[in-house]
Amino acid sequence: MTAHQPDLKAEKISGGVATDQRHDSAHKHVNGSAIYIDDMPEPAGTLHGCLGLSTVAHGTIRSIDLSAVRAAPGVVHVLTARDVPGENDISPTGRHDEPVLADGKVEFFGQPIFAVIAETREEARRACRLAKIEYDELPAIVDVADVDPKGAKLVTPPLTLSRGDAAGVIAKAPRRLTGRMRVGGQDHFYLEGHIAMAVPGEDDDVTVYSSTQHPSEVQHMVSHALGVPSHAVTVEIRRMGGGFGGKETQSNQFAAIAAIAAKRLGRAVKIRPDRDDDMTATGKRHDFLIDYEVGFDDDGKIHGVDFSYAARCGFSSDLSGPVTDRALFHCDNAYFYPAVKAVSVPLYTNTVSNTAFRGFGGPQGMVGAERVIDEVAFATGKDPLEIRKINFYGTSDRNVTPYHQTVEDNIIQRIVAELEESSDYARRRRTNDAFNANSRVIKRGLALTPVKFGISFTATHFNQAGALVHVYTDGSVHLNHGGTEMGQGLYVKVAQVVAEEFQIDIDQVKITATTTGKVPNTSATAASSGSDLNGMAAKNAARTIRDRLADFAADKYAVPLDQIEFLPNRVRIGNQQVAFADLVKQAYMARIQLSAAGFYKTPKIHWNRDKGQGHPFYYFAYGAAVSEVSIDTLTGEYMVERTDILHETGRSLNRAIDLGQIEGGFIQGMGWLTTEELVWDEKGRLRTHAPSTYKIPLASDRPKIFNVTLADWPENNEPTIHRSKAVGEPPFMLAISVLHALSDAVASVADHKICPRLDAPATPERVLMAVERLRAEAARK
Repeated sequence: MTAHQPDLKAEKISGGVATDQRHDSAHKHVNGSAIYIDDMPEPAGTLHGCLGLSTVAHGTIRSIDLSAVRAAPGVVHVLTARDVPGENDISPTGRHDEPVLADGKVEFFGQPIFAVIAETREEARRACRLAKIEYDELPAIVDVADVDPKGAKLVTPPLTLSRGDAAGVIAKAPRRLTGRMRVGGQDHFYLEGHIAMAVPGEDDDVTVYSSTQHPSEVQHMVSHALGVPSHAVTVEIRRMGGGFGGKETQSNQFAAIAAIAAKRLGRAVKIRPDRDDDMTATGKRHDFLIDYEVGFDDDGKIHGVDFSYAARCGFSSDLSGPVTDRALFHCDNAYFYPAVKAVSVPLYTNTVSNTAFRGFGGPQGMVGAERVIDEVAFATGKDPLEIRKINFYGTSDRNVTPYHQTVEDNIIQRIVAELEESSDYARRRRTNDAFNANSRVIKRGLALTPVKFGISFTATHFNQAGALVHVYTDGSVHLNHGGTEMGQGLYVKVAQVVAEEFQIDIDQVKITATTTGKVPNTSATAASSGSDLNGMAAKNAARTIRDRLADFAADKYAVPLDQIEFLPNRVRIGNQQVAFADLVKQAYMARIQLSAAGFYKTPKIHWNRDKGQGHPFYYFAYGAAVSEVSIDTLTGEYMVERTDILHETGRSLNRAIDLGQIEGGFIQGMGWLTTEELVWDEKGRLRTHAPSTYKIPLASDRPKIFNVTLADWPENNEPTIHRSKAVGEPPFMLAISVLHALSDAVASVADHKICPRLDAPATPERVLMAVERLRAEAARK
């Protein structure tokens, strides 16, 4: 056979790894052609669901009258707990504490009690309002500040991390102090809220289209609720309009109810709650009360620290155990504590069950660490950056975390040093001091804060992924894996990995919807591990096929295997070159398998929760940010004047995507720490349940000057996918610099003699109250 001779001038493929590729759906997002679940053509006869929510925070249901609901126009059926054919539970941890629909008892205001299934969405919504439910109310716990942790009910066993004698070291330290900080929660506020559409099939089969980060978990929860094997349930998702952790477990309920109704009625059923119902009935970021005691010396070096992290977890366990665990894992941030004790207090409350959110407890842990640094800085009269630097992880005697993992890849000193110089930190500090001395109303603040974030699921078994790759006879490639696309660019990154393996242009790689029917038993797309896990699994599958092609070529052309080389869109075989598509066709004719499943599991990690020791993280991601703000001391209003970020991503798979992740993560983190305030009233009702009452950052809230740079010198010490590092969650915590810049500005009204102890979110009201408090305290002194 005569080999087709390709164009030898093309020396690079289009779209391999370490190239800037646009998001595969970016143009569709802009022109409106990206298909989300609510855009999918509905099967004929599709019904629509709406949830009936409780109107008390805690109580037993005395009576429930749904006759008017059933008689309402368009209503086909009303589901209650007794209509769940299998197990009335969707607890992701198997603690059986989260019913699909409440059965006899409600534990938070807005808990789903029934579901109306009607011909139209509007008819279902109107019918829900006709329910007559009477309750015997019980005492409700809403705010963790009202709970005595000693006798409180916990939703999951607490964790203790300990190294050294923290109490003894603190007692003997030259100086010590105690304090408390409150850190608020956060709503995910996706562009696309929760939604599920279930289409019944024959026998026990049902296909569920769910906006979820964890298709396999939705599959298992639906199968349990239906009382059928997992193989009867197929879950598919092409893209989400935002996830941020909120669609890791919270999708289960909508999918289960839609599937139950679909199988019962034999018609497709779709559920898409209103924004108000979505925010009321689904979990959020945990808010924390952080108590701390720290012992230190006159130089500001920390000798020992004792933390207690109490979290409002809600009525069920959900993911509160691992979230509060990770808060403790990051109570050190980038700092070495010679002696440390940290305990979690995952408190039961009569509020919606809180859940995963970008950073998964890590941001709350870091905020506690940074508050301690601030306290020490004010106590010693030093620049907080100086205190940060002398407490960084360092040499062999200062490199062990509170959970006994050795930090082997520490680069925080260099990251901070480069950012300090490039942002002109020292000069701007002096300039701000001079400005504040001559400005009566407007005050400026500046802060540089670091990030060290552990990458891996702390539940070790989740650190695995699968992928499926087909190569067709025309040389085109079909790619499927367990990762989900929520706007973060995972699909295009994994496609780049496959293109790189075969040395073909990325437009030859077809990205397909995530489905449990192709890759089973997948982990959630979470913990910043999407590219690490799924990229390696896809590489493994592609490499298997590539090796088969190489073996075939060596045998067919009678050349040694080491003379087979994959070049851009072609393969060199000895002294001749064959187009990739031609070699694939030849292999097919010779009956070579052109499909492969790939698998990857993260090495080296282990964790013993009972001992509070192990190696839970494969590696750490590092970054730092400098933020400058100005505040109006008469109103508390403020602006973020400038932010400089230096963040490392290893050998980035796609710098364009990574820069977008850093920018977006920072802004979302800034919203959490400044404007996004969740408020419950004394009855347990969420009062901030819509855009009118809950303020996410606007484009106008971004820093006026926003400089984001990727550190181009580090590569991952570990053999991750092309030596890249995760970039989903770590940038979120760079926004802590804004909170501390606000604190610095507030502190200027008392000549930086008093720690402002600014809680989060630092709304204008809180900033103003802090200003007034410091002025009053300074006057007394």
